[in-house]
Amino acid sequence: MHLFEGHYWGMHVFWWVVWVIFIIWIFVTPWDIPGQRTKKETPLDILKKRYASGEIDRQQFEDMRKDLQN
Repeated sequence: MHLFEGHYWGMHVFWWVVWVIFIIWIFVTPWDIPGQRTKKETPLDILKKRYASGEIDRQQFEDMRKDLQN
């Protein structure tokens, strides 16, 4: 009895290769595809974080926010 006789051994190998390629593709796919997983931060989001962390004061925040909205 040979290893490759019967039970369509070639198809088993083919499906293993397909699954391995599919799993690798999932992990290699970029995370910033539109509509996928996470959104990129907007400039206003970054500005709000800077204000919340105390990097900038209220006046600077308001000035920068007005600049971003114009």
